[in-house]
Amino acid sequence: MVKLRKYYRFSTLFITAFSVFLLISCGGNKYYNSKIEGKQIAITEQTGEVAAIDNFIKPYREHIDKELDSVLAYAPETLDKSKGEWQTTIGNLMADMTVEMVNPIFESRENKNIDICLLNHGGIRAVLPKGDVTIRTAYEIMPFDNSVVIVELKGTEIREMANYILKEKKPHPLNGLKIVADKNSMTVKSLTVNEKPLEDSKTYYVVTSDYLSSGGDNMNFFKKSEKSHDMNYKLRHLMIDYFKKVDTIPVITSKRIIQE
Repeated sequence: MVKLRKYYRFSTLFITAFSVFLLISCGGNKYYNSKIEGKQIAITEQTGEVAAIDNFIKPYREHIDKELDSVLAYAPETLDKSKGEWQTTIGNLMADMTVEMVNPIFESRENKNIDICLLNHGGIRAVLPKGDVTIRTAYEIMPFDNSVVIVELKGTEIREMANYILKEKKPHPLNGLKIVADKNSMTVKSLTVNEKPLEDSKTYYVVTSDYLSSGGDNMNFFKKSEKSHDMNYKLRHLMIDYFKKVDTIPVITSKRIIQE
């Protein structure tokens, strides 16, 4: 009986000690973040390049450079948005290529045609230089991710558009709408859309950017539209597709705003 009691006491102590061991061994170490520190390290000529980082990104950089520098077309002369009071060669190109590339898509979707194109002068961010035209050229001219939108406007709102253009005195890219202005007062004398007189009650289809269609650059007449069509097509991609389509970039000097 004494032996049995000793054995029982020993077993109790062993089980207790083993349980404590398990609790300690299975608990693990838990770590909690108590502080975050950081500092800005400026990239300067003195700091130099980190070879490991440079070597890591090198293949990606070379691949992107190869894509951006692939030649798509040729420009016989430099197209510059700063040369022209009411029209510029690059503005005419932007407006005309937008209609040319988007209208077939719009026609197939809606069975309608674009009447007018209006973009903004400030949206053109670089010249189109004489020589090879590449994908990089498109990114430099149009670095923004603006998408193409077609807005339905009444003739009265097209009239507001014409007054806005004359008031702004900027060579915004324009296609389809011809404005004849009084040379002294710079007020509208006549408006035609694709050679036909403007009708105030008629609905016109105006292709522009999503930025302008929401009233960007104070083009508030676009906000009066009752219906618009998002073409899911970025202006920059439109340019790249156009450059792939043509061999030589045309130099377009036709006048869209005339003073009499």
